[in-house]
Amino acid sequence: MNEMLIELGKKAKAAEDSLRTISTDKKNQVLSAVADHLVACSEKLLKANETDVANGRANHMPEGLVDRLLLTKERIESMAEGLRQLVGLEDPVGEVTGMKKRPNGLLIGQKRVPLGVIGIIYEARPNVTADAFGLCFKTGNVVILKGGSDAIHSNQAIVECIRETLKEQGIVEDAIQLITDTSRETAGEFMKMNQYVDVLIPRGGKGLIKAVVNQSTIPVIETGTGNCHIYVDETADLNMAADIILNAKTQRVGVCNACESLLVHDSVKEKLLPVLARRLQEKNVELRADEKAIEFMPGAVPAVQEDWGTEYLDYILSIKVVYSVEEAIAHINQYNTGHSEAIITENYTHAQKFLDQVDAAAVYVNASTRFTDGFEFGYGAEIGISTQKLHARGPMGLLALTTTKYIIYGNGQIRQ
Repeated sequence: MNEMLIELGKKAKAAEDSLRTISTDKKNQVLSAVADHLVACSEKLLKANETDVANGRANHMPEGLVDRLLLTKERIESMAEGLRQLVGLEDPVGEVTGMKKRPNGLLIGQKRVPLGVIGIIYEARPNVTADAFGLCFKTGNVVILKGGSDAIHSNQAIVECIRETLKEQGIVEDAIQLITDTSRETAGEFMKMNQYVDVLIPRGGKGLIKAVVNQSTIPVIETGTGNCHIYVDETADLNMAADIILNAKTQRVGVCNACESLLVHDSVKEKLLPVLARRLQEKNVELRADEKAIEFMPGAVPAVQEDWGTEYLDYILSIKVVYSVEEAIAHINQYNTGHSEAIITENYTHAQKFLDQVDAAAVYVNASTRFTDGFEFGYGAEIGISTQKLHARGPMGLLALTTTKYIIYGNGQIRQ
């Protein structure tokens, strides 16, 4: 095992003991201080990020991924605001639930406690660095971060700012650690540090998540890719539908909750698709349409089978015509990744059927899939969007980073 990783693991375990006992008031004080310091460090963060963005473009990184990598003053302020929102949220640690008295007089309940040491492997998303720290710190968890090489300068700058604040606040700096070796070999070794790390959370593309799930000896919470769909029903308000689709596809193309595939009911295709084609092409979106849709979308190219299951993270949208809400649901459940799905409809029965039968972490009626986000859901930030069904599902906030232990009060009972 890599000596550097072993040292990080030992430091994390040592920090775990002190983090477990920090009061909520102190946690909030530290989070506020970190938020202020990140904003104060803006110039340093932007300079580091400029290097990463320049390297990304030199390496022909797709623009959607460059957008994920890019920091601006507004995005740094947004990171800080996420931490400030955490201050206002209830600390779940220490909550006692379900205390019951047994016939023998024992009082048995459950107490919410931190998971311990959380490892996060992620790609070119510098904001994850701050979000992960804030959520883990508020819940008394230590975090070890393994970011990708594309964002290494940005991540180092953010972690340095956070650790400076921790030191000023009298908190152990090893509450957050960054693995600066970005090699795949080191990532592979990190995935096997179950002696030191309690849970591993991957954030990134399909390849990264699959690699972590297949290789890790640490329990993994999958945060999934997003092949997200919007279905426009026969009763939809078409103006609203067009606005929602445009937002879901183009507001930020390189994110997991962006719309990648559009389903349109046959009865509205002639009215909706030409207008939609014009608006999307104004945003330079490539349209890949099936044989029923393509005749109403000038400039579109024929879709192939692979398009229905692809998360593009780019200015590309696939379009298919369907003949019922049941067909739309069946198509979505076949090709989706369990992330976010939406129906645009004025029919209550269709809306309820869609909500009941679509298998995904977040299912919307008449709203953009772009809202699947911890910040938008009021969690302050998110550690990731879980697309699995055990422990946590959807945007993972504070509660998802805790577990429970049983606490038992007795007065001398012995088992017969």
